[in-house]
Amino acid sequence: MFNLNDGLRYLLYNRATDMRKSFHTLSGIVTDAMGADPCNGDVYIFMNKARNRIKLLHWEAGGMALYSKLLEAGTFGQPSHMEKEAISGGIEWRDLVLIVEGVVEKPDSRRQRPESLKKLRK
Repeated sequence: MFNLNDGLRYLLYNRATDMRKSFHTLSGIVTDAMGADPCNGDVYIFMNKARNRIKLLHWEAGGMALYSKLLEAGTFGQPSHMEKEAISGGIEWRDLVLIVEGVVEKPDSRRQRPESLKKLRK
């Protein structure tokens, strides 16, 4: 059912993506822009321009899975090692978890955080 773990390879598409796109059009981005095969078992990560929506495209046994998250407040971070000019790049499982959960490695970040995370600091 949910097969995401640290044993997979994660590739972040480093361009803003229209979040109305679904399986076929995101697969087209993987093929055309990223030069990869969407059915190879890797996980492809897409974010919108506002960085408050994220989608993960993953081929699993039996078919394609699409995971999606919309933030109530704040924005998703970006891995610090990602080059701004790069179309895509690999990230680690732990980086993906930090991005999705809203953990900021740099305490001086000005990104607005969700209220639930602010409460955890106290």
